[in-house]
Amino acid sequence: MNATGMGVRRFGQVNWLGLYTLSAREIQRFLAVWTQTLAAPLATAGLFLGVFSLAIGPSRGEVMGVPFVHFLAPGILMMTVIQNAFANTSSSILISKVQGNIVDTLMPPLSPTELLLGYTAGGVARGLLVAVAVGLLMLTVLGMGIAHPLWALVFVLLGSAFLSALGIMAAILSNKFDQMAAITNFIITPLSFLSGTFYSIERLPVAMQVATHVNPVFYLIDGVRYGVIGRSDSSPWLGLGVCTLATLLVMALCWHWFRTGYRMKA
Repeated sequence: MNATGMGVRRFGQVNWLGLYTLSAREIQRFLAVWTQTLAAPLATAGLFLGVFSLAIGPSRGEVMGVPFVHFLAPGILMMTVIQNAFANTSSSILISKVQGNIVDTLMPPLSPTELLLGYTAGGVARGLLVAVAVGLLMLTVLGMGIAHPLWALVFVLLGSAFLSALGIMAAILSNKFDQMAAITNFIITPLSFLSGTFYSIERLPVAMQVATHVNPVFYLIDGVRYGVIGRSDSSPWLGLGVCTLATLLVMALCWHWFRTGYRMKA
């Protein structure tokens, strides 16, 4: 104890062991059920590509100067990534809250920053692995290349971090699975479907284009599309700025809630 009666951390500025342990736990948690967390998203992405290419592809023609299925693939990749990154953090925290063992995570000497980074690491790892799996599907089945690999990687990582933080926020706000299902069905799914995943926003009315441009998920999908096919609806630099700012804001709110114990401590 120090002079003020408060405990002193014995781990320095960062509890690296605790951070590593939490990150490893979150990664091992989804790897233990890889058929559900990795194989299932790959199958879903393959079904989307197959159905759209068979139903619309032959008559759709080119979009942005590329075949429709090539235009579609990066959007489906990013949609799959963000849904899985969100699911990883939201399910981890909510299950712990419902089962009453969230105290096992709150009691160890982990700072709010370490809790935030540990949970986010699991979501980012899952999002990245899903992106690799879907990307290999695109390369082998569709014969697609990657126009700007670094841009694609940056937006996949940003999207995973952003949706991981949103998953933390949703899990903190939710006290039961029905509440989480409502957030997923009425917020996360519409954001991913109505963000240019299946179409170019140039086809939308002006009012809808304006609304789409204030949605950070649009820039994530558009950024990955630029990285894969080299074409996009907006500047990738603008998308990078918007997504970075949105990610930092959401993570800052999650950090504040971890620091205060909002809806986490009894």
